[in-house]
Amino acid sequence: MTVARCLVSLTFALLLAACGKAENAAVASAPGDATASQPVAATRQVTDAAGQELAVPIHPERVIVLSENDLDIALALGITPVGTTNGRGQSAPPSYLGELTAGIEGIGGFGQPSMDRVVALRPDLILAGGNGDPQVLAQLGRIAPTMVTVKRGEPWQDSMRRVADALGRRAQADAFLEDYQQRVEALRARLGERATTTVSIVRWTPQGPVYMLGDAFAGRVAQDLGMTRPLAQRQPGVGHAAPLSREALGDIDADWLFIGAFVNGKGEQAELARLMKEPEFRELKAARAGQVREVDAALWTSVGGPLAARQVLREIETAMLDAPGAQ
Repeated sequence: MTVARCLVSLTFALLLAACGKAENAAVASAPGDATASQPVAATRQVTDAAGQELAVPIHPERVIVLSENDLDIALALGITPVGTTNGRGQSAPPSYLGELTAGIEGIGGFGQPSMDRVVALRPDLILAGGNGDPQVLAQLGRIAPTMVTVKRGEPWQDSMRRVADALGRRAQADAFLEDYQQRVEALRARLGERATTTVSIVRWTPQGPVYMLGDAFAGRVAQDLGMTRPLAQRQPGVGHAAPLSREALGDIDADWLFIGAFVNGKGEQAELARLMKEPEFRELKAARAGQVREVDAALWTSVGGPLAARQVLREIETAMLDAPGAQ
């Protein structure tokens, strides 16, 4: 083949290749084509509570939350998730959040998300709370970036900062935390000597009352105010003790007793009302002083979050300062 023919052939081949690329580009950008290439969302690297690094969207738009504290934090940061699981022991999101949860799709019971519902909501980020099940996390990770947000026993403030980093809302989190601290200091000043009172935090269960351990959420809020817990309730842990018999009710006694059942639970409030009428309960110091308050267990005895912490402050203020008959 002559040099001239070689040049002609090469030129023709290059033209064909260029045309092919142009056609492919036109197909890829054709409107309404299901195979059209989509812009890849910008991401950033974060480290979750399990120490795993993952890429999350810089501006997540369809967030699913699988725990009460993730829901609480997201709402406090001005983000309404597209889906959430029910609260612990409840058939809906935590009741203390009220209308803030309106329009959020339910995707299953506490700790039991429906994978079909998760897929249907097309999330771009999943906040998995403290879920440590590798199989569940792997399933979720195939749907969208999935972040473990909670280390067992850590203060809610640490969880909030971690979630805020994932959602691109750290400035909002810092502002909320500063406001919370100001509220704590203002209430401590109003309480005066009452800020050093003893506070018992208890949940009713079908097996009997249980007290929350020393590192539990609402106990830490009370500690922020300078309050102390009864001796039995100072043992380390974020959960609760075993159910108490009527003879051991002294372990839940204190200057003030906050005792709760789940508002939308299964008849637990009625059982709690019966307990409070029993002679052993009525002999408690807090009962004799009229310083027993019924509370929502979903608020006081859960893992807790920023909105929950602020509400607990309000309820302590109402009980000790603002309620009729408060001493």
